[in-house]
Amino acid sequence: MSTAVELAPAPPWGVGRLAPYPNTVHLPHARVYVDPTTQLGVFLDRDGAVVEMGKHGTSSGTETSTSTSPDGQSGNDQGSDQDSNPD
Repeated sequence: MSTAVELAPAPPWGVGRLAPYPNTVHLPHARVYVDPTTQLGVFLDRDGAVVEMGKHGTSSGTETSTSTSPDGQSGNDQGSDQDSNPD
């Protein structure tokens, strides 16, 4: 014997998270292209002048890996470490 259960319809869970889009901001550039020499994006305004879009940092790092002995037995384990150099 089965019993029918009636559930009240519920709106999808994400409906409560919806909000209007924020106001848009007019960006100072009209066109972007990739410089073939530097492989960087170049932003141009409506008159074709280069627009500086600000700087961002770069970083580099190194990491040593963990290894075990060639026969797969633990015994000669090496540790691992990391370092980074932010600009």
